[in-house]
Parts: sequence; structure tokens; C-alpha cells
Amino acid sequence: MTKLPGSGVPRPTFTTFSSMAVVIGIVVGIGIFRLPPIVASNSAGELQFILFWVAGGFISLMGALCYAELSSSMPDTGGEYHFLRKAFGPATGFFLSWGRMTVIQTGSVALIAFILGDYATVILDLGPYSSSIYAAATVIMLTGLNILGTLHSRRVQNILAATIVVTLVITAFSGLMHQPADSISGLSLSGKNMEVFSGGAPGLAMIFVLLTYGGWSEAAYLTGELHNVKRSIVRALVLGIFIITGIYVVVNLTYLHVLGLETLRESSTVGYDLTELIFGPGGSLVVVIIVIVSALSTANATIITGARTNYAIGRDFKLFRFMGRWNHLRNSPTNALLFQGAIALVLVGAGAWSQQAISTMVDYTAPVFWFFILLVTISLFVFRKRKEGQPDSYRVPLYPLPPVLFIIACTYMLYSSLVFTGTGAIIGASILVAGVPFWFLAKRRQK
Repeated sequence: MTKLPGSGVPRPTFTTFSSMAVVIGIVVGIGIFRLPPIVASNSAGELQFILFWVAGGFISLMGALCYAELSSSMPDTGGEYHFLRKAFGPATGFFLSWGRMTVIQTGSVALIAFILGDYATVILDLGPYSSSIYAAATVIMLTGLNILGTLHSRRVQNILAATIVVTLVITAFSGLMHQPADSISGLSLSGKNMEVFSGGAPGLAMIFVLLTYGGWSEAAYLTGELHNVKRSIVRALVLGIFIITGIYVVVNLTYLHVLGLETLRESSTVGYDLTELIFGPGGSLVVVIIVIVSALSTANATIITGARTNYAIGRDFKLFRFMGRWNHLRNSPTNALLFQGAIALVLVGAGAWSQQAISTMVDYTAPVFWFFILLVTISLFVFRKRKEGQPDSYRVPLYPLPPVLFIIACTYMLYSSLVFTGTGAIIGASILVAGVPFWFLAKRRQK
């Protein structure tokens, strides 16, 4: 790995707490306010509904243990890109970075910013392009914050993550103490016959459950800047997953208690419906604030980790050399952040004319996402066989059971996402394939 002239290198900045804040900030976002009704519609009963969320936490924990070993064994700012490049060659790492750079991270930032814009418009409407104006301002503001320095973005992320956790916990426990309406029987988790195991549509339900849990793997991109990587990455991932699972289970128990399963299945604005019943007519303002804080937290964390991928590909490939420079004064990848912000702003501009295009581009990348998660997990077996990595690094307990279980889950989710996305899978694959000429051009420049 060659250090570019005049560039610095990442310095340890993130602690266990700040890394956990990034994990929680990415995962606990808008999904918990939108996806539970879909999961409920594919559940046979209340107990199965809750078990789906517990299962999502268990599957995520299996994956987190695998990522903890990979991250502590070979820490690098490139995260998953670094693992795939070392395990399967530069081409695999390149295409992962290409997908994140052009679709996954930038598209996620743009979509989250639009959702923030929709909710901010409720407070102050700026006209026909109000959502787009708020979205663009969000991208510019958070990108600028990260350019100012990792220290500033890290502190803001700590505050945002703590705020959303406290707010959700207060809302959830307020709901559990709320007396449900006479038409709602209240919470009952008793399973009927074998419905817990045989009813519902588990495959479809788990797609949306794991989509809500998605993002914990981003912690791998912080290992190049993490104090005491071996201990901190394990704590950040494992404790982060436990906290997220606890929040999701409690929030969904609250949905069941306040709304009831049937109302939950039919709700299209579950967050609004919940807070209005708990806090009265002013509940709409509560959910607006919660969603805005969640969106800011998720967008900032996504910008932090996405820029690290761009930096890594710029560090290793001359074609993207401009992104491989690290500002040692601010301890941030300035050019990588600017490039990422520019693409996100282009997507916001496109979304001003057709927001559906952005939603499609982001939502239908599930097959690509699960394909690369699957490859990263398989790389653990490759490194174990080669005996690569730091000898004193963390090791997955009960190996090879956790990675085998997670590989089975990833394979099933890859299959399910291909089946349920239809033409979206083709769109995601086409975007990846569009990187082929750039790969050959990058190879040529390397020579």
C-alpha cells in the first residue's frame, strides 16, 4: 500500500462509544417507523411478530461476531473493501467500492435526506421543491461537518445517536404504560397451535426485519481510526447489536400494546399513529422530531463510513487517486467526502424531478448488498485457512458455527431478495456491470 505524496494517514480517533454511536446511528433510522406493518402483515400472530425481531437480532449478532474477527485481525480504513481485496483479489474489492460509491452509500444519503426534507416541510414549507431544498442542505451541511474534521462529526454523531435512543426508549415505555382503547385487547403473546412455526410468511418478513437491522457492518470502516481495535470493535458491534435489538423489541411491543396487531398491519404511518394515541394531537410533532433526528443520525454515519471506502479505492488505484489523500490536520478524507457529496447532490437533483427513481435505485440494491455481505463472511474462512491476520486478534467463539449460520442466512436473504425484487435486481446488477470498463481502465493505469 503506497502512501500518496503530501497526504496524511488516518489517526486513531474513534472510541468504543463513538463507534457504537455510528453503528446505532446507521441502523436505528426510519425503518422502525415504516417497516413493522409489513412484518406484521406477514406474521401469523403477535408472538411470531416479536420472534421475527428477536431472530433479526440473533442473525445480526452472528454476522457481527464474524466482522469483529475480520476487523480486529486486519484493521483498515477500507473495511469490507480491504477484506475482499485481500481474500479474492483487487477486482472483487474494486466492484464492492464501485457499488458503494455510485449507488449504495450515495443513494442512501440522498434518500434519507429526502425523507428528512418531507418531515421538515411539515414544520416549515419552502414551496414546491421544499423537500429537495432540505435534502440538498442536509447533504451540504453534513458533508461540510465531516470535512471540518472527524472529531467534530464524531461528537455530533454521539449526540444524535444518544438522542434517538433516549427518545425511542421514552416513547416506547410511555406507550407500554398507556391504556389501550376498548377496541384493542392489549398485548398478548400466547402462540396458538403451531402458528408460531408454520404460519405467516417468514421469508418475506425477514427481508424487512433484516433491512431494518441493516448497517451494523459499517463499523468495519472505522477500524483504521479506532483506539485499541481488538477490544473496541468487538464491544462496539456486540453491544451495539444488543442495544438495537432491545430497542426494536420494546418499540414493537409498544406497537402491539397501543395499536393491536390488526391496526398495525393496516397502518401506513405507524409512528404517527402511535405517538398521536400516546401524546394526543401533538403527537405528530413528536414523530416529526424523532424522524428528523433519526435521519440526521443515519445520514451523518453513512457519510462517515462511505467516504472511507472512497478513500481506500483512491489509495490503491491511480484512476481514483484524487480520493486517496488524507487531510492529516483535520484527520478526514476531504476529497473522498467532496466526491461523495457531489454524487449525492446529483441524486438529490434527480429526485427533485422523480423521487421514485431514487427510491428504486436504493431499495432495489438488496441483492447486491447481500451478495457482498456473503462474500465478506466467506473471506473469514479464507483467512483462517491461510492463517493471515494479527495472531492476537479476536476469534469468533464456537467457530465455525456462527459464520456458517450467517452464511446460510445471507444465502437465504440473497435468494429472497432476488425473488421479491424482480426487475430491481437487474437494475442493481446493471449498475455494478457499468463499473467493468472502469475496472479495466484502472488496471491499465496501474501498469
